[in-house]
Amino acid sequence: MLRYYLKLGVLSIRANPALSALMVAAIAIGIGACMTIVTVRHVMTDNPVAHKNDRLFHVQLDNWNPNDPYEEPDEPPEQVTYLDSTALLQAGRAFRQVISFKSDRVVQPEGDEIRPFQEEVRATSADFFAMFDVPFRYGSGWDAEADRGEERVTVLSSPMNDRLFGGEDSTGRMLRMNDELYRVVGVLDDWNPVPTFFDLNNNPFDGPEQIYAPFSVAVTGEWGSSGNNSCWKPPEEGGYAGYLASECIWIQMWVELQDEDEKAAYAQFLDDYVMEQKELGRFPRELNNRLSTPEEWMINREVVDDTVSVLLSLAVLFLIVCLLNTIGLLLAKVIRRSNDISLRRALGASKAELFRQYIIEAGMIGVAGGVAGIGMTWLGLRGIENVFADYDFIGNLVKMDWAMVGLAVALAIVAALCAALYPTWRACSVSPASTLRVQ
Repeated sequence: MLRYYLKLGVLSIRANPALSALMVAAIAIGIGACMTIVTVRHVMTDNPVAHKNDRLFHVQLDNWNPNDPYEEPDEPPEQVTYLDSTALLQAGRAFRQVISFKSDRVVQPEGDEIRPFQEEVRATSADFFAMFDVPFRYGSGWDAEADRGEERVTVLSSPMNDRLFGGEDSTGRMLRMNDELYRVVGVLDDWNPVPTFFDLNNNPFDGPEQIYAPFSVAVTGEWGSSGNNSCWKPPEEGGYAGYLASECIWIQMWVELQDEDEKAAYAQFLDDYVMEQKELGRFPRELNNRLSTPEEWMINREVVDDTVSVLLSLAVLFLIVCLLNTIGLLLAKVIRRSNDISLRRALGASKAELFRQYIIEAGMIGVAGGVAGIGMTWLGLRGIENVFADYDFIGNLVKMDWAMVGLAVALAIVAALCAALYPTWRACSVSPASTLRVQ
């Protein structure tokens, strides 16, 4: 029976090509407008480590001004000091732990083909790659011994390795940065988590850094931070040593805890640590430590701008307007086919059979609208990309994955079926006697 209804649907669409095309276009435009914003929002709210969301935690300690919270009403700083990050790292109370910050380095390639250029480098600890499930194409990350020994080693992203070494296995080769040589120990496979959940203090949609180096090497080399730096009081001493000993926050810290017991134990450890520091004259505020999952941390930092939510509401309203137009077109089609409907009813077709016939036809129009809507979505994303072409990160926000493709088609089918309910009910309500009597 389904095959028969599909055949009738094709014949009906062919019999009224202009009207059918208008319905497909109305659905496609509405789906395209809506899915363009939905796709951008989907990328912005994505959790790249959702599979480990209950095991990874961002660490916050409240070392801020006793008379003024870092953020109202009582939010602790989003980063930690050098003193606290290194003390917690050395304590080793978590299954894995990462401290990191980003800095600018001048990369000096071999030969004359590529001129020196400035690049952001992430200075981090050895657990970074294992904690965040970073894939490797060649080699691996460094180990804790390299951290302690301040070894000048580095890990490159795949695009950076392509740029510097032509994409070949570069492990063991040397890379010069700021006139210092670093040995390449690993090259990442394709890895582009967006948002960059591990550092939301800067633009979370820029994508991860292309070069990684040990945190200990960066501190010994007195690297400056190119990320956010905040101090509630000036360092007591001058120079880089004074900066390290200050209450300035500039380092991100994450820990991996395997279960609730480990989380509770680590939270207690943080409380104990802060209480010890209070006895030394630090941490003047009330105890206010936080352990946030990646999802909680992205919500806390408001990764999704309010403008996107407003645009999404407008896009949904536009889709509703398009569906109202589709309802009108379907009603016009029902009125034009009232004679055919009456004849089918007179020959014994039930209301249920008519309902199934027109719902299946509406579903076919929905599928066509969804496929066309995918194309409209692609055009919408390219439009956003062109409008904001001056922003390097925009390319990370206008990517449509298979989940969004499937959602576009499903939304189009559901929208078409919803739009078809009233016209189909009108079709089933046509009185064959009154219509045929006129004929």
